Amino acid sequence: MDKNTLVGFVLIGAVIVGFGIYNRPSQEERARAQHYQDSIQQVIKQQEKVQEQKAAAAIEAARPDSSSLFFQSAQGTEQFTVLENDLVQLTFSNKGGRVSKAMLKEYKDQQKQPLVLFDGKDASISFGFEGKNENILSDQMYFEATNVTDSTVTMRLNAANGGHLDFNYRLLPNSYMVDFTIQASGLQNFFSPSTKTMSIEWKQRARQMEKGYNFEQRYTSLTYKPVDESFDYLSETKDAQETVPEALDWVAFKNQYFSCVFMAEQNFNNATLESKMEEKGSGYMKNYSADMKTAFDPTGAKASHMQFYFGPNHFKTLLASNDLSFKDKDQELEDLVYLGWPIIRLINRWFTINLFDWLSGWGLSMGMVILLMTIIVKILVLPTTWKSFISSAKMRALKPYVDKINAKYPKQEDALKKQQETMALYRQYNVSPMGGCLPMLLQTPVFMALFFFVPNAIELRQQGFLWATDLSAYDDLISWSYHIPLLGNHLSLFCLLFSITTVLNQIIMMKQQDMGNNPQMAAMKWMMYIMPVMFFFIFNDYASGLSYYYFISGLIGIITMWIMRRMTDEKKLLAQLEANKKEPSQQKTSGLMAKLEALQKEQERLQKERQEHMNKKK
Repeated sequence: MDKNTLVGFVLIGAVIVGFGIYNRPSQEERARAQHYQDSIQQVIKQQEKVQEQKAAAAIEAARPDSSSLFFQSAQGTEQFTVLENDLVQLTFSNKGGRVSKAMLKEYKDQQKQPLVLFDGKDASISFGFEGKNENILSDQMYFEATNVTDSTVTMRLNAANGGHLDFNYRLLPNSYMVDFTIQASGLQNFFSPSTKTMSIEWKQRARQMEKGYNFEQRYTSLTYKPVDESFDYLSETKDAQETVPEALDWVAFKNQYFSCVFMAEQNFNNATLESKMEEKGSGYMKNYSADMKTAFDPTGAKASHMQFYFGPNHFKTLLASNDLSFKDKDQELEDLVYLGWPIIRLINRWFTINLFDWLSGWGLSMGMVILLMTIIVKILVLPTTWKSFISSAKMRALKPYVDKINAKYPKQEDALKKQQETMALYRQYNVSPMGGCLPMLLQTPVFMALFFFVPNAIELRQQGFLWATDLSAYDDLISWSYHIPLLGNHLSLFCLLFSITTVLNQIIMMKQQDMGNNPQMAAMKWMMYIMPVMFFFIFNDYASGLSYYYFISGLIGIITMWIMRRMTDEKKLLAQLEANKKEPSQQKTSGLMAKLEALQKEQERLQKERQEHMNKKK
């Protein structure tokens, strides 16, 4: 890096930091801003209170009167029943006959307490049943808990005529799956014979589970799967609502590393899905809701079969959960772990995950696992790296000849002739100017695979390495109390190291390719230097595990390139090229070179036509 470039980077950094300090609000301005925010929050709380009062009034107005079959069930006191296995503990409320709390035993929240997906008012679900003379809304009713064991409970809604509506729950052993059926008994006269469906209103405020709000938000979305199609999702970065015309296998309220999934054997129909952003600092990420319908048999001859999944977004756990679901469906729950575009997804599914699990099985720290994965990947792509390097080395070896051609055609109007003669030179020595590009392109999917895998690997969650306390979030060894534009309130050291190695790699690449004095190439060179600076501001808020992977990858790349340069004697390489030099009659043109030559000839033809046209005008 020359002096001017170094000074440029220092000035850029100084301007950014100085701008942040200069624009830092005064104490009085911060006090006014805080007062303004407090006023807004007060208004919001008042509005929420009014809405709650209206909702309470609406519920009270809809309560069954004394003539209702379910009048007695509309009165009661909330009580709780707990089901649990080795992985999850679920709390059921008799009010609404629903799951009111889900706690995962093997995972911790940011306070190192057992992780709670939802509790209390965070989530609600109501099933609506349309009768001849009145309707049933399950969230307004008090159920009776019966058939209680460690893994099963029946929430029974009793009717005055002796009939009942059963919500049957069964927590599967050593699993995050819950079987759920709804079945009527003795209520044939209550329902109309035309009743074939029930309505479902499911809501949940997704809690902030991870350290970095912005990064977690990128992977928090309402996700759903249409029948016989791939999954889809609502926007992660803005409020979104969608009415889905297709039948759905499942709907998931998804966080970065955990999901609540609701599945139906006879599908969900007429679904309206909504996702609203929650304020940063509120403790929540999104406010989800799903209104939909599914099949219901009022005669009770057939139960409505559904399932819940309350657990981690762990690829193999979700894959195994598919086998616990309905026999005639492949739920493809593993799609909740986004592994990238189709080709990259295949690499992650069949290579990256298995390699990661194999290395993790050694009992190594996650930092060492990432290091070993990076080394293994670098070894696997070494043949293409070597081929790309040799192609560039051949180009450098022929540079004296290229310089002579450049000197032969100094004028701009001779650019086409210069280009043709240069291509003829390369063809004579059997060197392709594009020879280094294809091997590098073949490497790209492998490196991209890890870009998608690392942020979705729940194994990295809350795993520390060196100064990073959590490889799934940014490392903030250096932090401050105020906000700097584009940078935030911290500096991720792994991100800084990654950016530095990227700059060094770009310098090595530029020297290797020797772009010459072409103004366009000079502009491209500057862009290649600016990109790592942009990466620093982009990745500063990303998972430190991802920045650490790119840092290690870049460092290994620098070492590999240094070794290759030491192994290569360009004088001997030129001598070898001279020995293998072909006469024009022996030269064969490759497909790519043939296309380049065809483009050159077409360019030459157009240039001649323009020249002839100009001569006629004269």
